[in-house]
Amino acid sequence: MREIANHVLRVSELLNEEEVERLLSILVRAREDGKKVLVVGAGRSGLVARAFAMRLMHLGFNVYVLGETITPSISDGDVVIAVSGSGRTQVVVSVAAAAKRVGATVVAITSYPSSPLGRVSNCVVRVPGRTKIAEETDYFARQVLGIYEPLAPLGTLFEDTVMVFFDGLIVELMGRLGITEEEMRKRHANVEGI
Repeated sequence: MREIANHVLRVSELLNEEEVERLLSILVRAREDGKKVLVVGAGRSGLVARAFAMRLMHLGFNVYVLGETITPSISDGDVVIAVSGSGRTQVVVSVAAAAKRVGATVVAITSYPSSPLGRVSNCVVRVPGRTKIAEETDYFARQVLGIYEPLAPLGTLFEDTVMVFFDGLIVELMGRLGITEEEMRKRHANVEGI
């Protein structure tokens, strides 16, 4: 736990403030303009993206998760936030490229800005985490082939760090949008436990 926490702290000092500011501006503008925000990721990165989408919903964003049956089409001016440590996960790169073709703003959250995902994106936020890229670059292909990389030193550090990064973005967005925790609570699911 200490190693993971120390990694998160180190990355917090390495983040490029201009990249983060650009992402924040994109998100604030999307909310103000009523644009859709679509999050996409595979595996654990996808779970982290889903958690971020939940908090964006609590902030009043028009947000969706790729793969859900209620996800609408993406249009010009909408935002796609694509999460991939390697920047090479084929389904994530394909979605980002398709979104860019229809005029959406694509934001990559990755450890590799020069990756295929980074190259197709309008905005890249580099979050260091992975220390190497597997020979098989597609996430789903690795799972089918049974190729599992060691956890903590590789993918897990990226995913844990992105989770904390996204939580920090939510706090910053609360301040910029003037949204209180009580307002967020009103948007929280109220049918749980019934």
